[in-house]
Amino acid sequence: MADLFDELAASFDPVLATERARANVQRVLPKRFYQAVSVEPIDGLYRVLLDGKPVRTPGRNLLAVGPLRAACALEAEWAGQGKFIDPMTMPLTRLVNSAIDGVSREIEAVKDEVAAYAGSDLTCYRAGEPQRLDERQRSAWEPVLDWVRERFGTRPIATVGVVAVPQPPRLFAAVHSTLPDDAIRLAATELVTTLTGSVFLALALMEKRLSPDDVWLAAHVDEDWNAELWGVDSEARQRRDFRRADFDAAALLLLE
Repeated sequence: MADLFDELAASFDPVLATERARANVQRVLPKRFYQAVSVEPIDGLYRVLLDGKPVRTPGRNLLAVGPLRAACALEAEWAGQGKFIDPMTMPLTRLVNSAIDGVSREIEAVKDEVAAYAGSDLTCYRAGEPQRLDERQRSAWEPVLDWVRERFGTRPIATVGVVAVPQPPRLFAAVHSTLPDDAIRLAATELVTTLTGSVFLALALMEKRLSPDDVWLAAHVDEDWNAELWGVDSEARQRRDFRRADFDAAALLLLE
């Protein structure tokens, strides 16, 4: 079973979801070898069982989570597999594997990487023109920056253009101190941050100041603007669908 997720657990990059999906099509997927899927409590967690046997991560750890709702979602991913097991249809399993096998060993390093997004956060960079796009950005992002000021006592500096603007040093420390120590929640926060380009949006989601749909829309103001102007091709739509599935898996873990 471990070989199903070795590649994904070793190097999880949600931006490459479509490319990985194409690679999946080119190779033979493993056949489903189990009938029944269930969850059971163990040491304060819930683990997933296939025909009564525990599922293990590529690192040979138990596939187990704390919240029962998340465990049931894992169960549903495994139960939803057809004749073959397709890891690309199992975003929550991939994320939990990554958290257990990877993030748990590098908590502080992952926190550093996530906090660093405060220096180039999506919500701090405005287009300036056209005016309607700039207005959409401000409408979606200014309330987020206002909340950051309320939450951390420091408002991020917004600018027009793509040239990096220095942020208050205390902001990085404040963001870092807010990130969860739990590996699974931290992995979920990291994934939301990388998918949206914004640690501020990730924290607003984690602290339930914004809903998942609001965060997703705020992160895609520019993309949606371009789609209105030029349309959306099937490849871009597929890529966005994969990213949304990954995002929803992370949101599920954060909102428990």
